Amino acid sequence: MRYIIAIDQSTQGTKAMLLDEAGCRGTVVQRPHRQIILPNGFVEHDPEEIYANVCGVAGDLLGQTGIDPADIAGIGISNQRETTVAWDRVTGRSFGNAVVWQCARGKAICDDLEARGAAEMIRTRTGLRLSPYFSAAKAAWILQNREDARQAAREGRFAAGTVDSYLVYRLTGGKSFKTDVSNASRMQLMDLRTLSWDPEICALFGMDPSMLPEICDSDALYGYTDFEGVLPQPVPIHGVMGDSHASLFGHGCRRPGQMKSSYGTGSSIMMNIGNAPVLSENGLVTSLAWRIGGETNYVLEGNINYSGAVMTWVIQDLGLLDKASDADALIEKAEPADTTYIVPAFSGMGAPYWASDAKAMIYGMSRNTGRAELVKAVDECIAYQVTDIVRIMSQESGAPLSEVRADGGGSKGRFLMQFQSDTLGIPVYASDNEELSGTGAGWAAGLGLGLYDESIFGRSHYQAYQPHMSAELQKQKYDGWKDAVRRVLM
Repeated sequence: MRYIIAIDQSTQGTKAMLLDEAGCRGTVVQRPHRQIILPNGFVEHDPEEIYANVCGVAGDLLGQTGIDPADIAGIGISNQRETTVAWDRVTGRSFGNAVVWQCARGKAICDDLEARGAAEMIRTRTGLRLSPYFSAAKAAWILQNREDARQAAREGRFAAGTVDSYLVYRLTGGKSFKTDVSNASRMQLMDLRTLSWDPEICALFGMDPSMLPEICDSDALYGYTDFEGVLPQPVPIHGVMGDSHASLFGHGCRRPGQMKSSYGTGSSIMMNIGNAPVLSENGLVTSLAWRIGGETNYVLEGNINYSGAVMTWVIQDLGLLDKASDADALIEKAEPADTTYIVPAFSGMGAPYWASDAKAMIYGMSRNTGRAELVKAVDECIAYQVTDIVRIMSQESGAPLSEVRADGGGSKGRFLMQFQSDTLGIPVYASDNEELSGTGAGWAAGLGLGLYDESIFGRSHYQAYQPHMSAELQKQKYDGWKDAVRRVLM
């Protein structure tokens, strides 16, 4: 038996999972890392801690499964996107902590480019609306605010990229400085059509393409690693994908019009639009889905900053629940007619509103609103945000809404999935595979190695949710959501 180790490096922690010769997922192990939130609202991760955890979970996985390390055929990596690391190409030392995708510290940089009239050119070439959400402004902020980074840039030692490129660099001992097309398309520095770094846009952010990783196919060979001695000999890293792209791939959404919604810390809603980019005029972005087997696929995408993170706030900061899995039982006790809306703009609002100055709000409470009603409003706000994006995707792609495939921790919530189906008016199919991001990257690696074939895509199982809400009630509730959002954006 030959195996793939799939690494899923996400916002909250790092997982390692074992995929067998049939592409089936086995044991999963994980290690969390610190969420560093500064008094000014900046959000950071320690890249050294993340790297140590990547090597650590690989060792944990082998220890728990007891398999022969010599049977590991290759590695796949999925990663949190937009989170940006900058480091010294000679020493490998990072210039401070990673700037997490939730962090809007690059807002002033984007505001300046907007004032200079560069926003539309950037959107047209990269497919991404100018925003501190993406990696370019984060890397530019590091260059502007750290003298050691500026000195390294002057001496040709400055490197910046998303987490995958940093991990590949470290895992290969500095031999490979590479990223895949899906991650590159989220940096706001890559031309969508040429699949290369755009020198003019790089210059606008004070950077040079030489500071950035080589852009590769998602199933390319990225180098070899032994996880700092965990394996007896180095094995190939043969698949890298951003986590949302990897989950789309894991769902088997390889045809135009197929879409998925991931319910994690944030949410990514993606629709495969085929082999040519379509630019959104209504607040969505266009990215690369992947380039696998020599074929390029694009996606329309909308990103939500706070979905599962709203439930984390309810648990850790408000103390309304002990754990997310308790939500369904509590929501059953809520008053169905309660009109409470939560607009979770804790760090602004992403697609389709793109209002980085927006502040969160609880709206519509009555004297009878209590713990159950607030938790219910949390699940509902997640579904409303997804509905905003899916409706626009249908309009812009011209593809009729037929179904949405769901994954991530939130997809295990019965109320959330049913309410999502009701607000969209179409079936929602929640995957029983909680690790689609890691699975998708592992499948890409196995395909690149010739270990897997097309049969892997027929092995997923889903829980189906059908819409039950009347059209009148659906409209009433959604209109209330849009009213609450309007008040936040005033």
